[in-house]
Amino acid sequence: MLKALIVEDEYLAREELEYLVKTYSDINVVASFEDGLEAFKYLQQHKVDVVFLDINIPSIDGMLLARNIHQFSEKPHIVFTTAYKEFAVDAFELEAFDYLLKPLNEERVQRLLSKLEASAVTPESVAPAETKAAGSINLMHDGRIRITPVDEVCYAEASEKITEVYTQDGEYSVPYTISELMDKLPEEQFFRCHRSYCVNLKCIEEIIPWMNSTYMLKLVGLSEKVPVSRSNIKAFREKMKL
Repeated sequence: MLKALIVEDEYLAREELEYLVKTYSDINVVASFEDGLEAFKYLQQHKVDVVFLDINIPSIDGMLLARNIHQFSEKPHIVFTTAYKEFAVDAFELEAFDYLLKPLNEERVQRLLSKLEASAVTPESVAPAETKAAGSINLMHDGRIRITPVDEVCYAEASEKITEVYTQDGEYSVPYTISELMDKLPEEQFFRCHRSYCVNLKCIEEIIPWMNSTYMLKLVGLSEKVPVSRSNIKAFREKMKL
């Protein structure tokens, strides 16, 4: 059974969250605090699997507490619960498991709890959530973090300081370069087909000859096509055994 800690300074919000956790999951809420420093002291002595963390809390705020937790050798999942959208990027960089906006939506919390229980991980395996071995990657949309199996990523496109990531069910983003994204994806499955694009080889439905001996790639379920640049043609052919 997963153990959870709630850090929330509003009594009613704390009670609501604890009720939802107990009602919709088998996760055991072992302690709750309204003060960030007290929560940190507890975490130094006790191991938990999940921390539900408000951002606007006394002593040390939720972001500072999360940064300290992120330094632990055995890291619990962090689920932010906040009324503020603007901290989503910071939460992303700390590899937060999720980012819940207040007022809490009951169905959204249910889905999150199911996802937590399905992960069934030990704290020491939480850290690689953004690594090749984990099989998933954190994507952002509208201030929320979506933990997405890498198989669902169809392609990505560089866009200034961020990278747009496309799945069959929508468009997301990650706050780093396409090269950094490639480092987090399995190299046998994803190919840097262009300076500004990478593609999931499993999603290619059709390879279309294009101008100057290049290709355009049609992907399953998507209307947009992805280019293969001339400098990457040879490597692409080898990958696809053409």
